[in-house]
Amino acid sequence: MPKRNLEGIVTSDKGNKTIVVSVERRFAHPLLKKTVRRSKSYHAHDETNRYHVGDRVRIEECRPVSKLKSWRVVGALTPAGVLITSDAEAQAAAAAVSAAGGDAQAVEKAAHDAETHVGDEKA
Repeated sequence: MPKRNLEGIVTSDKGNKTIVVSVERRFAHPLLKKTVRRSKSYHAHDETNRYHVGDRVRIEECRPVSKLKSWRVVGALTPAGVLITSDAEAQAAAAAVSAAGGDAQAVEKAAHDAETHVGDEKA
């Protein structure tokens, strides 16, 4: 079954490795046919504490990380809604190191290396 992806605005970054993302959906009211806006907040895992209030991010459903967190951050979005690839690669590298049992310094180093493309060979 495919994982769900949502896009929203970070509304809180107070927890360690946790952000709260507000996701808005729009739909037509069944009787009045007026467009209605509804929002819902999701707790998402942010391995590197990279995202702050006001950032626009994409989150992906994952296995439960804690009681409230069953979403993880994929990466930041541009104002046009396009995923920033370097940011997404850095987040994925940090998640891989963390899953392998790396400590906080190793996770930060992996994220930084992926973001700056350290180790890329020029052909």
